[in-house]
Amino acid sequence: MSSIHTPIRTFDGARKAARPMDRVANVRAASEEFHGLMRNKPQVKFYKSFELIRVPYPTKFAYLNAYSAPTPFVHLCNRMIVIQFDSAEGLKTLLVGPSDWENQREVPFFANLDKQAGPLSGVMERLLFKKTSTVLQCLEQLGLTGEDIDYITYDHLHTQNLRRWLGGEGYNALFPKAKLLIMREEWESTQALIPWHNQWYCPSGIAGIAANRVELLEDSVFLGDGSVALIKTKGHTEGNHSIVAHTPQGLLVTSENGVALDSWEPSQSNMPGLAKYARQTQAEVIINGNTQEYVVDQYISMVQEKTIAGRWPKDERFPNMMPSSESDGFFLFPGTTPTVRMGELEFGSLTLPTSLPVPEKVAA
Repeated sequence: MSSIHTPIRTFDGARKAARPMDRVANVRAASEEFHGLMRNKPQVKFYKSFELIRVPYPTKFAYLNAYSAPTPFVHLCNRMIVIQFDSAEGLKTLLVGPSDWENQREVPFFANLDKQAGPLSGVMERLLFKKTSTVLQCLEQLGLTGEDIDYITYDHLHTQNLRRWLGGEGYNALFPKAKLLIMREEWESTQALIPWHNQWYCPSGIAGIAANRVELLEDSVFLGDGSVALIKTKGHTEGNHSIVAHTPQGLLVTSENGVALDSWEPSQSNMPGLAKYARQTQAEVIINGNTQEYVVDQYISMVQEKTIAGRWPKDERFPNMMPSSESDGFFLFPGTTPTVRMGELEFGSLTLPTSLPVPEKVAA
């Protein structure tokens, strides 16, 4: 294991109980312990989120079994987060969720939407897709280049095409030093998918990527000085993990196990059906269920995430969750506006690489 990783043992054995609700209780207790442990770690040096693109996503998946209005889609805001943290090897720059959406149109779900629209596909795209920014544009805004990126990570690999970043079949690497941090289960499962799961993965999205560009994680780890953690949260996919960053706002937890803060606290939701469903079923979370690979684990993982996160300082009814794809209202999708949104965040000061040339002083 790289010197930048430190294993986390807090959750060892927490999911081994035979009874599912015993697993929930054990994971919750371990998560409370971990919350206190990580709050005593340093804070990240820099944290900034960027909106990349908004896409339509079926409501029946977004709020599995709970949403009661007839609106067929929600608008998902896909975001990237730039994090800098200290380590024994120096300052590191991590990209969370750098989605190369310009080269992911072959994902079967979206390709089928295009096909169903037929000659109106262009009109549909202009109406339903909001292309806010690209990964490279966001980096340029910060003054970073591809050579400045040390690591990239995704909570899971749905829709992702990594070849442009890491170099792969048909692509040269735009991030020549970067390594992918990924759970081994996610990497392996992505290469041999069950048929209905492959509808959400980019064909050849990891084809030809060299093994030395990928760091496979067996379990949860701290990164560097412990201001960032990658927590194994199996459920939404087989190898899902959550990204935890210690910020001035507390522990911000990112994943796509849910698509809105309402997902982690449905009893407080004013969206159609969610609070009623929570009362009827006693469910404390509503999963994002497009593939439903491991729904029991996903439920437990969402409890784990919100317990690690703690309460959102801005509205303590909800946890301090930063969804990797956060739903938002849209005029064509009535009734889908979340009760609250985390929105975009920025903390700390970015450090540009020392290799950048220092501007010359102009003579007086």
